[in-house]
Amino acid sequence: MRLATFNILHGRSPADDRVDVDRFADAVRELDADVLALQEVDREQPRSHHADLTAVAAEAMGAVAHRFVAAIAGTPGATWMAATGREQPGTAEYGIALLSRYPVRSCQVIRLPAIPFTFPMWLPGPRKVIKVHEEPRAAVVTVVQTPHGELTVVNTHLSFVPGWNRLQLRRLRRDLTAFPGPLVLMGDLNMTPPTPAAVTGWAPLAEGLTFPLEEPDRQLDHVLLRGSLGRVTATSAPRLPLSDHRALTVDVEA
Repeated sequence: MRLATFNILHGRSPADDRVDVDRFADAVRELDADVLALQEVDREQPRSHHADLTAVAAEAMGAVAHRFVAAIAGTPGATWMAATGREQPGTAEYGIALLSRYPVRSCQVIRLPAIPFTFPMWLPGPRKVIKVHEEPRAAVVTVVQTPHGELTVVNTHLSFVPGWNRLQLRRLRRDLTAFPGPLVLMGDLNMTPPTPAAVTGWAPLAEGLTFPLEEPDRQLDHVLLRGSLGRVTATSAPRLPLSDHRALTVDVEA
């Protein structure tokens, strides 16, 4: 069984600054994941040709179940509002997706606490202050019937604001106590090891530098396990021809 997480940058490649839906589908096929967590996923966005990227990925990997969860309705960086899950068909949306080649028994959405105000933030890389209007964040929780039995799989994309992402992760850990184990949390947590494991108390299943794409120097993407699962036989952080992140994969012995 292969688990994978991938922040897809809405399918865009930094090499040519284009979204190529066929290239995205090829990348999903190359990952060959049985359960796939995607972040920064577009649906009905002009910048990604109004494609439903979750549906594209589902067809490419042969998923029998998939769920897109919008974090915002509208366009990131332009006009948007927090998604409610009751948006009209055809609304431009942006969020996360979870896809599975195995049957899904149940699916729920958890809305994470958002920073309720705009604030200045210093970016050490470009050495400038930006005004942050932080996007809402969510998690999707599924119970998947795998060869190992039932597995709770969670996908999320946490805030890039230091400290706030830890608060969101602590809240998520608390909300997940009611879900059966074993449980795997995947996603772009916007924090580096060993912080995610320290905050949750869960075991990291893979280590690999995932950001930035060309010469990665940190791991922002994680697969964490609560409980026990089969033996991990391989992990990788493959470079794919899109996004500013590398994917992260974990193979678990059936």
